[in-house]
Amino acid sequence: MFAKDALDRLNAIKGEKLCEYKMGITADLEPCSFTDKDVWWRGVVDLAILDRENGKAYVVDYKTGKSARYADKDQLELMALAIFKHFPEITKINAGLLFVVCNALVKEKYSVDQQGTAWEKWMGEYDKLTQSYADNVWNPKPSGLCRNHCAVLSCPHNGRN
Repeated sequence: MFAKDALDRLNAIKGEKLCEYKMGITADLEPCSFTDKDVWWRGVVDLAILDRENGKAYVVDYKTGKSARYADKDQLELMALAIFKHFPEITKINAGLLFVVCNALVKEKYSVDQQGTAWEKWMGEYDKLTQSYADNVWNPKPSGLCRNHCAVLSCPHNGRN
């Protein structure tokens, strides 16, 4: 099995293992269930390993892409923020995007004291989306996927134009 070594290392880490763990956050940034009537944000972490005794967690998102070149760590930050809300005893998180096909791990670290700044950033992004929705204006933004993967042929950044 091509990912066996990586999975064995994860399995050896001390702590409670949560697979495909669903979390919700209210608009007041309080933890709630994924299906709660007041849920504002939902996320599913592929793997969380909680070492509650030491206030430490590991967050892993599995990727099947052939390259880690354009890895987007934003997802890790959102999962870390949700873990901090759902498990207040956790103060440090080691996170990673595990690319199982190309055997690469893109790492990031988060600390509970970074929450304020991170939530401000994400609330700003939410405000931009809310304004775009209200104005029905969706400005194109280029990314590393434009050239070969974007299905929107009318976009000026599409590499197939």
